[in-house]
Amino acid sequence: MAASFRWMLQLHKDVPKAARFYSEGLDFTVNVCTHRWAELQSGPLKLALLHSPSEHAMQKEKGYSSLLSFTVTDINNTVTKLMALGAELDGPIKYEIYGKVAAVRCVDGHMLGLYEPA
Repeated sequence: MAASFRWMLQLHKDVPKAARFYSEGLDFTVNVCTHRWAELQSGPLKLALLHSPSEHAMQKEKGYSSLLSFTVTDINNTVTKLMALGAELDGPIKYEIYGKVAAVRCVDGHMLGLYEPA
């Protein structure tokens, strides 16, 4: 039997704020959310959020940590919603022949890749 993906784990300073970011910005379903732990779901993908007050774990220098990539139906609307929730656009939205792409940093600096097919 092959290994199967269970979830992606990210460390966050404020788990409830991060859960709100993913649920309101990308329409994830929140299965569990406490001060220290959250489980969110989008289709078969599970995202786990764990509280970590450590400055080193949070990579305050805006280095790269995990990268999550999402296909969206309206990249402009999604970027607008995420920025209203505290995200930062990391460069401009790019208009490629195959579709639109953007990179944003969530509230704790994790990179999110967004793709809207042409």
